[in-house]
Amino acid sequence: MKLDNRTAVVTGGAGSLGKAIALSLRDRGCRVVAVDRDGDSLAALARATGVATAACDLLDADATERCADEVWTEHGPVSILVNAVGLIHSAAMVNIAARAARRHGLPDWRRVIDLNLTAVFVATAHFVDRMVATRTPGVVVNLSSVAAAGNAGQGAYSAAKAGVNAVTKAWAKELGVLGIRFVAIAPGFIDTPSTRAALSESVLKDWVQRTPLRRLGSVDDVISAVVLAIENDHLTGRVVEIDGGLSL
Repeated sequence: MKLDNRTAVVTGGAGSLGKAIALSLRDRGCRVVAVDRDGDSLAALARATGVATAACDLLDADATERCADEVWTEHGPVSILVNAVGLIHSAAMVNIAARAARRHGLPDWRRVIDLNLTAVFVATAHFVDRMVATRTPGVVVNLSSVAAAGNAGQGAYSAAKAGVNAVTKAWAKELGVLGIRFVAIAPGFIDTPSTRAALSESVLKDWVQRTPLRRLGSVDDVISAVVLAIENDHLTGRVVEIDGGLSL
């Protein structure tokens, strides 16, 4: 698949990683639509870059239905969907140092699962349904994480990303016969504002020391993997780890 003149949707497009992916695909010739529920950030993105945007809460199936219809009508058949929606979250199952709220809260669990997994499901269901109905071959790239293997202190986040890996493989088996591919990109620790907001400097330094390449990954490292997943027509159902060797 060539990127030139393709229509690509990037969910989580107002976030630091989603925005970088959207701009990179635009610079490679795609018609890009950034989708996010943060309307103000989307408006700022549109003003600064000219990228098309669509404000949508992907946890609202009816709103997502309308969004998919509008994007398809205004920008043509979507053949690339990049699910960069999500958030990093750290919370121990039991925080022995806390005097109150020791246990991992159910509301936080649901929020992390919803934003990292359910939103991926809803977006994929609506856009892939239209690919199938119009016989449009395509590729869905899901942003996962090496935390899918299970990071201490990140139970909900690990569970959500493990779910992303599982559905990527399941959907690849279901829809490959229709020419629709699914690839998960699993970064290690990437130097982004969200990573630094979620993890302390001492924790990040510890992870760097455990990484064979001895550095945090960059946004460009992730983008190059996304482009590979889109352009390699024989790649599907795989989790591509971009982690500096951390998972070895």
